[in-house]
Amino acid sequence: MSTDTASRHASVPAPGPRGPRTRPWILMYHSVGDASDDPYGITVAPQRLDHQLRWLTRRGLTGVGVGALLRARAAGRARGLVGLTFDDGYADFTEHALPLLKRHGCTATLFVLPGRLGGDNAWDPLGPRKPLLAEAGIRAAAATGVEVGSHGKYHQDLTVTTDDVLHEETSGSRMLLREITGTAPQGFCYPYGTLDRRTIGAVRDAGYAYGCAIEPGPLDSVLALPRAHISHADRGLRLHTKRLLHDFRQLTRGEHR
Repeated sequence: MSTDTASRHASVPAPGPRGPRTRPWILMYHSVGDASDDPYGITVAPQRLDHQLRWLTRRGLTGVGVGALLRARAAGRARGLVGLTFDDGYADFTEHALPLLKRHGCTATLFVLPGRLGGDNAWDPLGPRKPLLAEAGIRAAAATGVEVGSHGKYHQDLTVTTDDVLHEETSGSRMLLREITGTAPQGFCYPYGTLDRRTIGAVRDAGYAYGCAIEPGPLDSVLALPRAHISHADRGLRLHTKRLLHDFRQLTRGEHR
């Protein structure tokens, strides 16, 4: 067993044959900045993120990275924890999101694209170009305790790539991030939220301990964790509804196990 694989198994417990018995509540963010031109609904203004984090803390919830959340669940200490994730690795994470996370006593998982270091969101045909973190920014985030995970190498739909490209997007991006941070990432995030059994298998074979999706459907495992998309429009009532929806899905899921 390789060092990476041994570390992975020691840090995040393996799920049962049908995945975790209950799904953790994991929130999905992207950019934190000017939300006035946002055709995809992926940008949250700093003031709104401040409001959302305050909403969580007032309800006794603390945002943590997904790896920490899974470890806490395995140890029976996850009460009051919610997963926070930020996709794409926008440069505004260190400028706007990180100070707010620290203010509210939270941390998060930052999913980055090591093939686009210092580039921009070229995969989005609409909306403004947003700069992405370079190596220094990723290291700065990791130095504060933020968990750094892979979002693939170039932000491609992995379900339509060749096997060679899939391997590079999963294993290749993991090796690049290990060179940047000194630690091989535990978590992978599927670009566009698209996944199938082949992509899940590639993520597992690359050595990741968990994977984040959006709505994985029947592909239910620690390598296909669902998340709730959070937008600038989400305030108290909408956040409360999303939490209730998550709890309801847990109940109905338990009835069908």
